[in-house]
Amino acid sequence: MSALITRRDFFRNTVASSTAATLLATANAVAARPRKLADVGWCWDGQGMNGQWRFSIFGAGEGTKWFGLRRTCFMFHPNTAMAMEKLRDMGIKEVVCDISKWEYQKVEHPDYKGLGAPMRMNHDGRIERKCREAEIVGRLSLQYPFLTGAFDDDLYGKIKAEHTKPNDYAAVHRAVKSVNPKLNHWGVVYAHELKKDNWAGFTDFLDVVSFWVWKSKDLVNLDRYVAECRALFPGKPINLGCYLRDFTLLDAVPMNLLKHQWKFVARSVADGAIQGFSIISGKLIDMHPEQATWVRDFIKAD
Repeated sequence: MSALITRRDFFRNTVASSTAATLLATANAVAARPRKLADVGWCWDGQGMNGQWRFSIFGAGEGTKWFGLRRTCFMFHPNTAMAMEKLRDMGIKEVVCDISKWEYQKVEHPDYKGLGAPMRMNHDGRIERKCREAEIVGRLSLQYPFLTGAFDDDLYGKIKAEHTKPNDYAAVHRAVKSVNPKLNHWGVVYAHELKKDNWAGFTDFLDVVSFWVWKSKDLVNLDRYVAECRALFPGKPINLGCYLRDFTLLDAVPMNLLKHQWKFVARSVADGAIQGFSIISGKLIDMHPEQATWVRDFIKAD
């Protein structure tokens, strides 16, 4: 026969159990919280041409590692098993692949046919192309589990230019999930696109919002922009994009604005306003070494 428990013992045990549960929950929350910026950082990697006059010495995965990160947004190249093997063998921990493909456009040599070079890139954001690439990425993700997402760049730009309706874009989301339902659907959103009407019917399709401020002079408004983005995409993880180059100025992001952004990143990661960040890009490290080196040192010092 079980011994009778007194009221005092009952309350003592209840309080002890409650305290233990609270301490465990707190410990789990602390353990789950990122300890360093490097834990939540991504780098866009690949050989792209967009304003620079030469190719970078940094190829796929190499910018990621130079910044002390382990997560790569694989861009500017075909999504292939060979690419995934290269990234895996470099020790990359997680990858997302673009499905709205940036492709080279070749300019022929005036005197020797076939000896031309890729001089600019074209963005193929057609629905059918995105669906095809999403299925490729899905199949690769089954073979390479560190591939966790499909990335749709310049999303609203293509929605607007091609008059895409939510029902049309639903096909892309289905394609992302068709082979591997666990695959995350990333989409680029710019601060100047934060109008409710722009995204009506589209918000549910995105698992992760890749959020960017196009003009560096507007980085002073980051607090407001991120708050507006969170309101427009409630409950969606926000990954904040960080440029090394201002493509409106065709020059590096001014150092005072770069530092302002990164202090915001550190604060917002710590308080949970953003999930993480992405750097554009590995191919710009040797083009803007002052900015890139400062960012690398800032991440390392965190």
